[in-house]
Amino acid sequence: MKNLKYVMLFLAVATILSAGEMKRQFDVKPGGYLDVDINIGGAIHVSGWSKDQVEIIVNFKGRELDEDVWIDIDQHGNDVTVNGGAERNSNERLDLEIKVPSKYNIKLSTMGGPLSVNGVEGKLDGETMGGKISLKNLKGKVKFSTMGGSIELRDSDVDGKVSTMGGEVLFADVIGDVDGSSMGGNVIYKNVKSRDGKISSGKAVTISTMGGEINVDEALSGADVSTMGGNIHVNKAAEFVKANTMGGTIEIEDIDGWVKATTMGGDVIVNMTGNPSKGRRDVNLSSMGGDILLTLPDGISADFDIRLTYTRRSSQDFKIISDFPIKIDEDKDWNYNDGDPRKVISGTGEINGGKNLIRISTINGDITIKKGK
Repeated sequence: MKNLKYVMLFLAVATILSAGEMKRQFDVKPGGYLDVDINIGGAIHVSGWSKDQVEIIVNFKGRELDEDVWIDIDQHGNDVTVNGGAERNSNERLDLEIKVPSKYNIKLSTMGGPLSVNGVEGKLDGETMGGKISLKNLKGKVKFSTMGGSIELRDSDVDGKVSTMGGEVLFADVIGDVDGSSMGGNVIYKNVKSRDGKISSGKAVTISTMGGEINVDEALSGADVSTMGGNIHVNKAAEFVKANTMGGTIEIEDIDGWVKATTMGGDVIVNMTGNPSKGRRDVNLSSMGGDILLTLPDGISADFDIRLTYTRRSSQDFKIISDFPIKIDEDKDWNYNDGDPRKVISGTGEINGGKNLIRISTINGDITIKKGK
């Protein structure tokens, strides 16, 4: 009986499909729901318009039409559902071009193909097993994921999360609290701000990737970023930055707050700005093999705990250089208890009451502490 239903649906629209295309229109009101579930490969493109109408154009693309491929489109009040697929493996695709009222909720799912949503406000969800996701001019709450493709979110005012198992994530000109994650690609934030634009409120930028670079243009409510293999760059941040990479350089150009940055193999460069007497100003920087450069604002209250370790096989000419008064000590004898014989150069000192702990450590690299404005 189930197979008969699918065949009948196919035959019912066969005259329209002879040109490879089917078009359906439904009168609806804003605030309804579009639910699309395609269990074979196909692209889904949704855009908002000013009409109180849902328009669906289905394109069948493949070597030949197959009676096992089916499409079922229904309306229930202001909601529209689209289901499609195949009884068996098929070379066919169901590509959809859909227009909805500008204020409408959507949920999209395809087994393999790109997703795009443009100019829609509402609760917006989507997933694909393999394809790019393009999101633009959105408002509301988002939740999108792909198993293998890049994600772009642009010119939007949204909260939520996007994730990919293998591709780049790009946020550009976005207002709201959106988390982005990738298992194997770069994650880039360009002009992403909390909704009220205030430093003291909003959600921190949270980014994780298993194998790519992280670039954050602005994080005025803090940033918590990590990558298993790539550089991290933060242009401007406030409140705090937590950055961790297993293999790459960390550069934080402007942080008005506290910092914790760790790399297993790369340099660390941090420039602290703002009023040093306001807020938490602790610093914890470490590298297993690189130089560290820290710039602190003049007048900061700090307690320094600096540790530079060098091995006997290295050049052995590493230094701690500081614009602030600290005491430098160096081991006289080699330590043979931790693998390669090594010595430690330590730097300690307290200025202006020692309110904030400045802890820095590296192996076979220079440590430089500069006084900023």
